[in-house]
Order: sequence, then C-alpha cells, then structure tokens
Amino acid sequence: MRALRSPHQGPAFHLGFVGDTPLSAFLKFATGMDWISEKLGKFAGYAVLAASLISAANAIVRYGLDFSNNAFLEIQWYLFAATVMLGAPVVLRFNEHVRVDIIYGKLKGYGPVYVDLFGLVFFLLPVMALFTYLTWPYFWNTWVTGEMSGNIGGLVRWPAALLMPVGFGAMFLQGVSEIIKRIAYLRGLIQMDTHYEKPVQ
Repeated sequence: MRALRSPHQGPAFHLGFVGDTPLSAFLKFATGMDWISEKLGKFAGYAVLAASLISAANAIVRYGLDFSNNAFLEIQWYLFAATVMLGAPVVLRFNEHVRVDIIYGKLKGYGPVYVDLFGLVFFLLPVMALFTYLTWPYFWNTWVTGEMSGNIGGLVRWPAALLMPVGFGAMFLQGVSEIIKRIAYLRGLIQMDTHYEKPVQ
C-alpha cells in the first residue's frame, strides 16, 4: 500500500489497491494538486512575514525619519491579498476551514463525507468557477493597460489583480481534489481521516 500523505498535519489518505482503476489517474491529480496547494500555503506564510516586516519598517521610517511612501502601504495589502488568496486552498486541503456546523459534527460513518461532497459540488465549485471567470478579464485589463495606483508613488495594479483568478482557480482545483479523494474513500480505494475539530471560539 502506497502512502499519499503530506509530512504536514492534515487529513491523511492512503492509496489502497487502486491498480489501473479509472480513479488511479484522478488520485494522481489529487496528490499533485495537494502538493501545489501546500506550496502556495508556504508562500502565503512568507507573505505574512514580509507584510509584518514592511509594516514595522514603514512605521519606524515614518515616525523616526518623517518619511513615507505610498508604495510601502500598498505592498502590505498586496501581501495580505496573497495571504488570503493563496492560503485558502491549503486550508481546504487540510480540512481546517471554518464551518457553520449544525449537524456535521454529530454525523458518523460516511455522513460527513456525503455532506462534504454536497457542499463541494453544489457550492464551492460553482462559486469558485464563477469568480475565476469574472476576475480574469479584470486582471487582463490591468495587465494590458499597465494600470497604476491612483496614489502618488503607488504600485502597478496587475499583480494584485492576478491574485484573484489564481486564488479562485486554485480553490476550484483543490475542490476537485477533495471530491476525488472522497469518492475514492467511499469506494474503499483509500483510507481517509474525516475527523473535524471545531475551532476554539
């Protein structure tokens, strides 16, 4: 049995006797998408660190040297956008997203998996596909026109605009990965930890 688990914490799933079943190729895609989401999550973590350091440096320069630049302010929300948009897929991958839990935590057996599948298929995928479709033209327009910030000394807009279709697209693909793993689990092809722990309020 070949293990398909990240060294990081999160839902474990192990590939059983899949062989050449139709799902084997899809499970390889799921494994690859999980890897990509984890790399994006690491980048999001670095973005948090960078934003914190820039914020601290900007405060020191502004109040200590009486100097400021709009670029220092704008890069912080660019990095915050990267944190949210690129960090969201790995949160879904590790099943750490916040749920409005009414009955989910009380379900046993395959119950949580069916709820996950319903939410992924009928809510997450359509919404992420729509948002990707709607935000791509906006990014393309900022790229083609070279749109700049309206603030003096501000930054070019397209990197921030690009984060929207990339983030929504990555969430869509991670949602597909989660669907594949749950279908494989229901068919007995993999083992999967479906435990969900409520966030501390």
